[in-house]
Amino acid sequence: QVQLVESGGGLAQAGGSLRLSCAASGRTFVGYTMDWFRQAPGKEREFVAAKTWSGSHAVYADSVKGRFTVSRDNTKNTLYLQMNSLEPEDTAVYYCAAAPRFATTPGVMDYWGKGTLVTVSS
Repeated sequence: QVQLVESGGGLAQAGGSLRLSCAASGRTFVGYTMDWFRQAPGKEREFVAAKTWSGSHAVYADSVKGRFTVSRDNTKNTLYLQMNSLEPEDTAVYYCAAAPRFATTPGVMDYWGKGTLVTVSS
């Protein structure tokens, strides 16, 4: 059974930092791109960042570029999101997802985690 389990969410002050993790299990993820998405209350799920299997290619949403860094440790099947200079607008449930090819659209991701809540206070 494939599982993606996010952790590391919580409450942070504006300007602060959090580091999210996503542990993947249940199958090999060789060649899979892994992404972070987020969904704020009353809004659609949106792309945040993606990292290819080789690690050679990373893409970020404009809203987080320069503040967030996505990384992965393939030996541990784990995806990370380092979030710095947090803003109240970053408040959302953060999800990790995996796709067999490079993708940034929610509809084409094969696997999803259940999410972890990030709340940023002003």
